[in-house]
Amino acid sequence: MSLTEFLLFVLAGFIAQIVDGALGMAYGVTASSLLISLGVPPAVTSATVHAAECFTTGASALSHRTFGNVDGALVRRLLLPGVIGAVLGAYVLSHFPGDALRPYVAAYLMLMGFIIVFKAFRQFPPQQVTSHLIPLGFIGAFVDAVGSGGWGPIVASNLIVRGNDIRKTIGSVNVVEFFVTLAASATFLVTLGLSNWPIILALALGGVLAAPLAAWVAKHIPVRPFMVLVGALVVLLSLRTLLLFFGLI
Repeated sequence: MSLTEFLLFVLAGFIAQIVDGALGMAYGVTASSLLISLGVPPAVTSATVHAAECFTTGASALSHRTFGNVDGALVRRLLLPGVIGAVLGAYVLSHFPGDALRPYVAAYLMLMGFIIVFKAFRQFPPQQVTSHLIPLGFIGAFVDAVGSGGWGPIVASNLIVRGNDIRKTIGSVNVVEFFVTLAASATFLVTLGLSNWPIILALALGGVLAAPLAAWVAKHIPVRPFMVLVGALVVLLSLRTLLLFFGLI
């Protein structure tokens, strides 16, 4: 890999982490889209991105905790089902194609995105979400491992739609994502091994550099435009996934 290519991957990791750390989603989707466009197979792409995310999500988790964006109770409820879902998803992807799930997940996420944007312009009383967190954590982590991304869009968008505090949601989801990513990476290491170390290093370096800035942004952006950004991002990413799946772009 040339120095120019390495720096481009660093920039990709930086941008992906700014988006993910500030809005609670899209590091995996952003980085995976880049690797797949370069011809890297889906299973290897997911293994590579999750390996890089071990570093970026760790830095992001520490940054969000420093800025007070973390709900400890929410983290504890999501943690174990998330780890189990990540291990199972990584194992499934290592042995079976996961592309068939993408249009269904994308359609669900698009609906969540529209609901988030709708809620940004309506007055809904905030509430602490405590129900259905175990299946949410499991499904989010499973889809993330199988689809090379999806933990943030599924888990964060669901909690925000249900009224959970947006900053606490994003910070807590980022903290759990570190353990989810670690579990998926360990499974990929056992089942596939790991290659693409220069890409992993570049993506990780960019993400680690961006993590503190992203956490600061998450704490200081006003809630309403923040929700619009989150919702619009989910819709656009889901639409792109559907168009790619059906060969329209």
